[in-house]
Amino acid sequence: MFFHKHPYKPFIQPDTEKLMVGTLPPPRFSMGELLEKDVNFCYGSYYNSLWLFIDKIYNLKLRYDNSQEAIDQRKEFFIQHKIGVCDIVDSCERQKIDASDLGMENIQLRNLIGYLQQYPSIHTILFIGGNSKNGPEYFFRKHIKRYNLKLEVVSNTVPRIHQFDLNLVENKYNSEFALSGVEMQSRWIKTVSLTSSSGAANRAIGSIPLYKKHKKENPKFTTFDFRVLQYKEFF
Repeated sequence: MFFHKHPYKPFIQPDTEKLMVGTLPPPRFSMGELLEKDVNFCYGSYYNSLWLFIDKIYNLKLRYDNSQEAIDQRKEFFIQHKIGVCDIVDSCERQKIDASDLGMENIQLRNLIGYLQQYPSIHTILFIGGNSKNGPEYFFRKHIKRYNLKLEVVSNTVPRIHQFDLNLVENKYNSEFALSGVEMQSRWIKTVSLTSSSGAANRAIGSIPLYKKHKKENPKFTTFDFRVLQYKEFF
């Protein structure tokens, strides 16, 4: 059994407004066995295209290697655009050493609600993947049940958008407000379930009506182009 521990702490600044949430990077990042074109940072896998999408949108001319410069370029982008990263899985066990979300067992989740409470500027969660089993939204839904919260549908078309009121969390702080007769103000958090940046999502994209529409209008339109358009709206 392989113990898969997340290699990176959450990357969040005091003024972070949007929080990217995935699951775990491939095991080689925890084992220190990076490929030549991997970047030793969040979403740094050579086989994960997220930074390629961002690079295309902003023309950042990023490096794709093991250098410190490549890491610093990505950190600078996040800080400049007030984006943070806090993957929801802290650790898991695997029978097989691979990056499959379905292969995760004995999963330990990070306390995302606690991070949202700690950083009051955050107003949007960007799930890098949807609500399929062991995906980031799937785990987040399980996580917020502990706090008697649930996601409300805002838009049910891809990318699906939900919201929830963080200040409905049942805790001592809220109880004191209720006893004092002071009305709690809402703090609405929006969640956006972006299409996964991994290559495994390409087949699913092919069945999305919007992708089909673009493909019909332009036969050269690709799954990469589709995600660039989608991510551009929220990044």
